[in-house]
Amino acid sequence: MTTLKLTRIGTSTGAVLPREMLTRMKVEKGDTLYAIETTEGYLITPYDPAIADQLEAGGEFMKEYRDTFKALAK
Repeated sequence: MTTLKLTRIGTSTGAVLPREMLTRMKVEKGDTLYAIETTEGYLITPYDPAIADQLEAGGEFMKEYRDTFKALAK
């Protein structure tokens, strides 16, 4: 478990993430993190949940039209 301390950043409040946490998340200064509300609190992730939904929909589409894609690949 990692404890984060809130600090004032200008007129906002922010949390400083330890270097080890940033390394494990494979993010660096300037990257975007997403806070997803769950039943247990918030999940902080570098992965955009909208992209995951789009990839899932694309996978279903490709599975449905598998034969068409195979013919187009020739």
